[in-house]
Amino acid sequence: MRSVAFVTMALMLGACAGRDAFVSNSAERTTAGNWSIEKVTDRVTGAPVASALLKTTASNSAVTTAQPAMMQLTCFDKTPLVRFSFDFKVGSDKNSILGYRFDEKPGRDNVESRILIGYTVMVIEDPAEVYRFVQDLATSNNLVVRIRSLNAGRTVADFKLDGAQAAIEAGFAGCPVVEPPPPPPEKKRKRARS
Repeated sequence: MRSVAFVTMALMLGACAGRDAFVSNSAERTTAGNWSIEKVTDRVTGAPVASALLKTTASNSAVTTAQPAMMQLTCFDKTPLVRFSFDFKVGSDKNSILGYRFDEKPGRDNVESRILIGYTVMVIEDPAEVYRFVQDLATSNNLVVRIRSLNAGRTVADFKLDGAQAAIEAGFAGCPVVEPPPPPPEKKRKRARS
């Protein structure tokens, strides 16, 4: 009986202590248009960590009803990335293709990206791809994201981008998105003389 009382008291005290803002959803939040901007201080480095989140719903050919989806602009290891998360599996790295289109601009297909373990999150982290994506994001009103996968069907999400410029500034405050330098020119091979 004493052990039950002790466990109950420990659980109640643990609940009162609360969770750290870095791992819970108690970060400082503001909004910019349709975006939610979260700011929290990393207790290890003391550095601010920010991200901008935009929620919507997504449809998948293997799921009967639309499910929540989210786009996130953030820094990871001082590198800007765009993260798409879903409530269902969207494919695997070897057999999935990401495409997107802003407003009526030409769409981009087979975008350099990868799917994380768990198969519900896709990220764009290549500096040139992030730069290209953010340039269009800053001046657009709508975004359609499409993922085609051999093992998870087709996924489509539509995002309304009101407030995107403020979201870009906040989400990438710790790792500004800059145009990467062009790749070095390929050296011409000299022909061997016979």
